[in-house]
Amino acid sequence: MVLYHAGKEIVEYPEIRKTRFTKDFSWGFYCTNKYEQAVRWANRGEGSPVINIYQYEPDNTLQKLTFPEMNDDWLDFIAKCRQGSIHNYDIVEGPMADDTIWNYVNDFLYGNITREQFWGLAKFKYPTHQISFHTLAGLNCLTFERSETIYDRNK
Repeated sequence: MVLYHAGKEIVEYPEIRKTRFTKDFSWGFYCTNKYEQAVRWANRGEGSPVINIYQYEPDNTLQKLTFPEMNDDWLDFIAKCRQGSIHNYDIVEGPMADDTIWNYVNDFLYGNITREQFWGLAKFKYPTHQISFHTLAGLNCLTFERSETIYDRNK
């Protein structure tokens, strides 16, 4: 399976970096199988948009958590990760909480909206996908193929 990592630099050797803010599935190296999504993300902010392309070879001996769709388990997992909780999965895969969805997750976390209100608001304009790698064993499933600089023609 081909995966894409959006950014501003070539990433031949992916890393897991602990940053100030956690992401949907905690700290990890994030990719997507949706090229258009990667192009949108690479074109955010300043700098040249770079798409890194990897071949992903699953390893069934690893601990993997998959969310086929947004549901209560997905929401609870993201909420915990965004609050700084860590987990023991090598790889986590599922829908992405984009900026708009994240605002709703944040409102849910702080009790500003109920779970039911969250689901009423959380409708994507387009399908999203993310797969995150949280251990070196998980990263070993990726093989760098190439990178390309590509500008979003829809901007």
